[in-house]
Amino acid sequence: MGQDQAGRSTNWTSLQAYMLAVICLLVGICMGYFFRGSASQASPSVSASAASTAPRGTPAGQGQVTPEQLKHMADKQAEPLLARLQASPNDPALLAQIGNVYYDTRNYSEAVKFYDQSLKADPKNPDVRTDLGTSYYYLGDADRAVQEFRTVLKYDPRHAQTMFNMGMVQWQGKNDAKAAVASWEQLLKAVPDYPDRSKVQQLIEKAKAHSDMAPGTKTDKPATM
Repeated sequence: MGQDQAGRSTNWTSLQAYMLAVICLLVGICMGYFFRGSASQASPSVSASAASTAPRGTPAGQGQVTPEQLKHMADKQAEPLLARLQASPNDPALLAQIGNVYYDTRNYSEAVKFYDQSLKADPKNPDVRTDLGTSYYYLGDADRAVQEFRTVLKYDPRHAQTMFNMGMVQWQGKNDAKAAVASWEQLLKAVPDYPDRSKVQQLIEKAKAHSDMAPGTKTDKPATM
C-alpha cells in the first residue's frame, strides 16, 4: 500500500513536471519576442527537451491545464524555495528565484510581489527589475512597465533586454511606434554586437511602417514579426 502510494506520488510529480514544461514552452511562444532579464529563465529548447522526456501514456486531456492547476503547480514548485526563505527572508536572489517560478507560469501578480521584495534588498539589479516591468505589462499596466525599464537604464544604460522589452511595450502596450523605434535604435547603438541584431532591425522596419500613427491609436496589425 505504501509503495503504491509512493509510486502514485512520483508519477504525479513527473506529470506535473511534464505539464509545467509544456506550459512554459507555450508561454514562451505566446510572449512573442519579450525577453526575461533573468538568466535563470528556462529557454524554449530546454522546455521542449523536458517535454520530450515526459512519461509515455499521458492522457491527451492532461495537456489542457486550467489556470487553477497551473497555479497549484507553481505553488508546489515554489514550496522548497519558500521554505528556504524562512531562514533568509531578505535574500534577493532567492526572492527573485521565487518570482521567476510565478513569472514562468503566468502568475504575474505573485511574480510582482516577490520581485518587489527582491528589489528592496537589491534595488539596482537590472535583470529583476526588467522582469518586474515585463510582469506589469502582462498585468495591463504598460506605463508602470516603462517606468521600471527607465529605472533600469539609469543604473545600466546598456542593458540590452531592458531596451528590447521597452520597445515592445511602447509598441504593443502604448501603440507608440516612434518611441519603440527609438528604444531599439538605442539598443543597436549601445550594444553593436547584440546577438539578435537582425531581429531588432526587422522590428524597427515594421514599427516604422506604423510611425505615422499617433501614440495610443488602436490597430489590428500585429506588433510582432
